[in-house]
Amino acid sequence: MEIRELDAADREAIERFVERVPEGDRTFFKEDVQSPAVIEAWTRPSTARAVAVDGGKVVGYVAVVPLHGWSSHVGEVRVVVDPERRGRGIGRALARRAVTGAIELELRKMVVEVVAEQEATIAMFRSLGFDPEALLIDHVRDQSGALRDLMILAHSVEAQWSSMVVAGIADEL
Repeated sequence: MEIRELDAADREAIERFVERVPEGDRTFFKEDVQSPAVIEAWTRPSTARAVAVDGGKVVGYVAVVPLHGWSSHVGEVRVVVDPERRGRGIGRALARRAVTGAIELELRKMVVEVVAEQEATIAMFRSLGFDPEALLIDHVRDQSGALRDLMILAHSVEAQWSSMVVAGIADEL
């Protein structure tokens, strides 16, 4: 498996990936992923979006989307993995890629939104240094209309970078 930035050649592969993602999970993209304009914007050169590719097939997606205004130092992480490939470490690898993307974007903090019931996803982000910062009660409405709690986890890019510098890992980037 390879994790790399999205580019124009990935257009059809990312469209097929989006089709495999269940409709309820598509909300985590936070964009109309069935719009050709959105996919075209994704495939412009950028360090903010990457894909996991296995055998020429896109099996995962990650974005670090910088916020605006007074939160312009913060990036929102969005990770989506092909339903048939979940539980195999792809999400973890993509989340780790998000950290390097945030460093390249000169962000100081990352946040990720996770439905509070997704304990495995929360545990994965916690193991990568993300800590719970907020729990928003009944903040998400699922496809059936049921209300769900939303957990916001945060990670200090600045602290991560400092640790990488001390460990000598930063030189490899």
